[in-house]
Amino acid sequence: MTWINMLGPLGWLLLALVPIGIFALYFLKLRRQPLEVPSTFLWSKAIEDMHVNSLWQKLRRSLLLLLQLLVVLAVILAVLRPGFQGQALVGERFVFLIDNSASMLAEDVDDAPNRLELAKREVAQLIGQMKTGDVAMVATFSDVARIEQPFTGDIRALQRKLEAIEAAPRSTDIGDALKMVTGLIGDSAPAESTGEEEEQETAPPTQTASLYILSDGGFGGAETFTLDNLTAQYVAIGNDDSTNFAVLNFRADRNPDRDDQLQAFAQVRRFGPGADELTANLLYNGELLDVSRIKLDEEGRGGVQFDLGPLDSGALKLELDVTDNLAVDNVAYAAINPPQRSRVLVVSSGNEFLRLALATDEIQRLADITFVEPAFLQQDQYKQEAAAGRYRLIIYEGAAPEVMPEASTLFLGVQPPGETWSTKDAANLPEIIDVMQSHPLLKFVNMGDVAIYQANPLIPPTSATVLIDSDAGPLLAIAPRKSHEDAVLGFGLLIEEEGQTFFNTQWAKRLSFPVFIKNVVEYLTQGGTSAVLALRPGGQALLRADQNVDTFRVKLPDGEFRTISGVADQVFTFSQTDQLGVYEVFPGSSEAPSQLFSVNLFDPRESDLEPRLEIETQWDTIVATQDWQPARQELWKWLVLLGLGILVTEWFIYHRRVYV
Repeated sequence: MTWINMLGPLGWLLLALVPIGIFALYFLKLRRQPLEVPSTFLWSKAIEDMHVNSLWQKLRRSLLLLLQLLVVLAVILAVLRPGFQGQALVGERFVFLIDNSASMLAEDVDDAPNRLELAKREVAQLIGQMKTGDVAMVATFSDVARIEQPFTGDIRALQRKLEAIEAAPRSTDIGDALKMVTGLIGDSAPAESTGEEEEQETAPPTQTASLYILSDGGFGGAETFTLDNLTAQYVAIGNDDSTNFAVLNFRADRNPDRDDQLQAFAQVRRFGPGADELTANLLYNGELLDVSRIKLDEEGRGGVQFDLGPLDSGALKLELDVTDNLAVDNVAYAAINPPQRSRVLVVSSGNEFLRLALATDEIQRLADITFVEPAFLQQDQYKQEAAAGRYRLIIYEGAAPEVMPEASTLFLGVQPPGETWSTKDAANLPEIIDVMQSHPLLKFVNMGDVAIYQANPLIPPTSATVLIDSDAGPLLAIAPRKSHEDAVLGFGLLIEEEGQTFFNTQWAKRLSFPVFIKNVVEYLTQGGTSAVLALRPGGQALLRADQNVDTFRVKLPDGEFRTISGVADQVFTFSQTDQLGVYEVFPGSSEAPSQLFSVNLFDPRESDLEPRLEIETQWDTIVATQDWQPARQELWKWLVLLGLGILVTEWFIYHRRVYV
């Protein structure tokens, strides 16, 4: 609280005499000649006042005296002009962009349950400063952007939508949100109705707007964005000394030495200061199965392995027994499903190393493999089966189809049809520089000593994930396509020169190649225990029915059910995966689940709670601040209103002859 003196010494002296005068008027009484009137007996206290013969009398309790003194006190405080340091709302059109991703659930801020609630409180104060004619919009973003309230001048509607915002346990990408805001600023269409009397307004395309971003900065997507007609301010929410422990990976796999045994693996990391050792509890179908101590290295990283024995199916849950500032990433889930045999078609000219890799007992347990020559692609039988989704996986080596099939695919050294995928010019002896071994396709695959004679580096679609990168460009990438996934290898195993066939790489002779093929079959057919564990919140699950059913029922982690319909050949897609946990899938009217899958956060950027100090756009850097532009908020007007209220109360009491 700050004060501004509005009077000089003489003014304060005169003002200080006012309460003294009130006391004097209370004590000083005129001497009157007593005259008895019958009605005066009704006012005993008034008669007592007439009997005062001395200059001073004993101070008695008087509500009127108290009210008069309070009025003078309010006037004195108003003259001091009390105020506090507040926030200034500059402009006429405002966009409040609020981060509601997983990291905003962190409980490391003062005077608020979490970061999101603090951000909502800050925005509420700014909305309260809007003047007549101002319009504002409220939007949220995680990995998806959402308009909570279109442009409007209705402060009540803005506050109501703001209060309803909730956090989502998802990753963060601000790119779509910024594009959405830019589009709406230049959109002259009427804003969405809120049911209020006041007419909605929208920002004309020629006017600028003030963009307020409230986030901890743990996101990407702003690097290619330009502010254009936006004036941006960014407030970093959170403390830089927060402590957080997170599960970054958790999966269950068959023991490579004993196929009837299961193992569970977890990776844990500490962000910020904290203990170097913690306890992890493993639960199976809600019951405690095992407990392990995890020691962290100097960088705060650690791992743990559990031997599960001959478990067939069920839900695993890993809990970290720690106290930190973010609880949502202290828990991870894994679904165990019995292996299911899938149909796999292999189009190849006769690569014996590929045949041997697909002939292992583990792959035979997962799938029925059918080998065909490239000429089979021109037959009607293939076209009908591929279009109907008969196969879960088709591997193309040395030949590509005319159109993409209704199946997941692996292309070995050939380019998929269409314009989605393309390749660069051929490169000789590319050097592998990065391998994403955290992806299920490259689990236990070592590419460190693999040499390649010739490759065509890939230009994958924007939705793709690069799994193997080289100095010449990506060599292996995977991308979603409707309910399927397509993996493309940018070099072939064999190469033909002058009518002779040679090995293009010695990888086919290495032990890591059959491991890679096993991962491909397991992941792209969803036939293994780890096939459904790669889902993030909001991801799409591909479900297949082993019987002729029209619908699937999916039980969410909170116990609610959702019903979905099939796409083609008993293929079902489910994308309502906003909750973390294990989902149960019931085909048709079945009372028993046929499949389980899990959804986990697994995002180190969300688990790292340190607020970022700036946002880099294409041409600008938005520096973080701990508060908006400061502005003095005056309180003297409220004190004047208080004084007037006291005067009205005094008038009422006096005229009603109310005594206390």
